[in-house]
Amino acid sequence: MPIATINGNSLTLDQVVSVSRGNTKVAIDPKALSRTARGREALERLLETEERIYGVNTGFGALSGEKVTKEDLKSLQVNLIRSHAASVGKSERTDVVRAMMLLRANTLLKGNSGIRPKIPELIIALLNKRIHPLIPEKGSVGASGDLSPLSHMALVLIGEGKAEVNGHLVDGRAALRVAKESPVQLEAKEGLALNNGTQQMLAVGCLALHDAFQLIMASEAALALSLEALRGWSDAFDPRIQQLRPHLGQSIVAATVRKLTEGSSMVRTVTNKRLDNGRPQDPYSFRCAPQVIGAVADTADYVKKVLEVEMNSATDNPLVFPRDGVCLSGGNFHGQPISMALDFLSLAISNLANLSERRTAALLDQSLNNGLPPFLVGRGSKPGLSSGFMAVQYTATALVAENKVLTHPASSDSIPTSSNFEDFVSMGPGSAHKAAKILENSTYVLSIEFLAAAQGIDLRAKARLGHGTRKVYAAIREKVPQVTEDRSSSADIEEIRQMIVNEQLPGIAEREIRGNP
Repeated sequence: MPIATINGNSLTLDQVVSVSRGNTKVAIDPKALSRTARGREALERLLETEERIYGVNTGFGALSGEKVTKEDLKSLQVNLIRSHAASVGKSERTDVVRAMMLLRANTLLKGNSGIRPKIPELIIALLNKRIHPLIPEKGSVGASGDLSPLSHMALVLIGEGKAEVNGHLVDGRAALRVAKESPVQLEAKEGLALNNGTQQMLAVGCLALHDAFQLIMASEAALALSLEALRGWSDAFDPRIQQLRPHLGQSIVAATVRKLTEGSSMVRTVTNKRLDNGRPQDPYSFRCAPQVIGAVADTADYVKKVLEVEMNSATDNPLVFPRDGVCLSGGNFHGQPISMALDFLSLAISNLANLSERRTAALLDQSLNNGLPPFLVGRGSKPGLSSGFMAVQYTATALVAENKVLTHPASSDSIPTSSNFEDFVSMGPGSAHKAAKILENSTYVLSIEFLAAAQGIDLRAKARLGHGTRKVYAAIREKVPQVTEDRSSSADIEEIRQMIVNEQLPGIAEREIRGNP
């Protein structure tokens, strides 16, 4: 099996996805364990001086003015985890929980959290044995990190809470027995190190971002296929146009569409007057697609930079600096960078769906689709008697409308907590879960476009598709037959959605671009 080695500094998005969704095992760099041990030793030296250190020998939040005696330091940490495990709602998906575990262990290995090496070692041991804490979705405002969800994760480490083992829900102590591990006895600072951090919003965001990159690639394939079904103009994708406005994403999208449609007899161009028998331009959803999808791709690249910085950062409080012999309080747990980035991603993916729905509408509209039957009614059926693809656009518009509601930025809101001591919060988990929901809706919208584009191709006589789009069309038709008379479309949409989710359709486009069919 492949192995991902973590050291607190070099984790990547691809590794997070590989561990959370695949069979990749995780190993810890021994140097990172040594660094973690040095951080713990530095904290213990500070404790001997009886210096007041937030959350180590004081209360938390608005109770930070309360001094805690040396005899109660262990109880302080356990009480923190128990009291803050207050999340509700449905449980996070297994891949999200696995990502949270990986990300939390990685940040602890930076050596600035003041914890013993056995803590990240235990997290990784459970992860490798596929033992997953039960973590309810809702309960974090993303300010002192994802306190509540991470506390649910930490409960299992001390033999409490619930965990999923081989599809069964068991208590934390039983889960540890399965792993042949013992409950950890939390020492000073260790509870705070476990639940101060941004790993819930980051985990959800990382997986949504990975899926967003796949959806962007799928949208380029759908655009190319729809362009052929419409008998649209390829001129808008000419490299000379892109060079005059050199946004990277725009140029890449235009190049992808040119590559996928290469060899097509379907697209029109100023150099091919034979097909020039209609309007000299296509609707914006086709003609401006490089500009719009390109902006979405550029946004995703920006979000990736933010998330990869975050996953290799120390995000709890206070932080130990062994070389300087100090423990400093700060705000690295605050989720604003992730919250704002994921709100941006939500907006971008929502626009991807908006554009896709408009292309579907154009293919169904007899006044725009260059000779296709209204609503793509199948051969042998009569418009009026048959409704064709009329209703699939209803579904697409419903999903797009829901996305527009969800694009309200969670990061623009703040409700103070802890007696106004934590007076500005990020609402990062809200941003993350919204992005994931918008992505799910948008995947359905793109599935509907693929369905309509393939039908449009079927209705064109003697169509010769491009080298890439031919493969996309063939993959769709292997799973979903042409519509010749009205039938329920739900199963067809779900089938194509699965082809996007399992990366089959995006993969065809990616291999074609790389010249590796």
